[in-house]
Amino acid sequence: MTGLLLLLAALLLSGCGTAPTAPARGPAYSRLSPDQASDIAIHALGLVGTPYRYGGNTPEGGFDCSGLIGYVYQSRAGIAPPRTVAQLSDFGQPVDSDGLRTGDLVVFGAGRPTHAGIYVGEGRFVHAPSTGGTVRMDRLDARYWSRQKTAFRRP
Repeated sequence: MTGLLLLLAALLLSGCGTAPTAPARGPAYSRLSPDQASDIAIHALGLVGTPYRYGGNTPEGGFDCSGLIGYVYQSRAGIAPPRTVAQLSDFGQPVDSDGLRTGDLVVFGAGRPTHAGIYVGEGRFVHAPSTGGTVRMDRLDARYWSRQKTAFRRP
């Protein structure tokens, strides 16, 4: 009996000296906590109706799609994403559509990406679509968007 207790104690204590492991860096890895991801989605939704402006990156001056993403991520998570859609297409880690989570990026375009938004859950994303428009929420399965080549990224 004493031998069994010593063996159990040795096994328990052997785990104390192991080095900590690094966080996983695969498709599930994210620099965002669940609270930050939720804050990003809520903040993006709160900007719906803000005017579109090419090169815009503030609520006062308006947003283009990458300016909206940069503003929301910086203000809610302290993360400064790249400024162009082309650069956003390589930002973070790729995510499959079945693993999509609130706060992930949605990037549209075949070859060279042309547009991006922030996934807010339930198949919806917020984006700044075009000149003369405003920041709005759309569905990924809407006729126009479902026909676009789409990639998902997790910062």
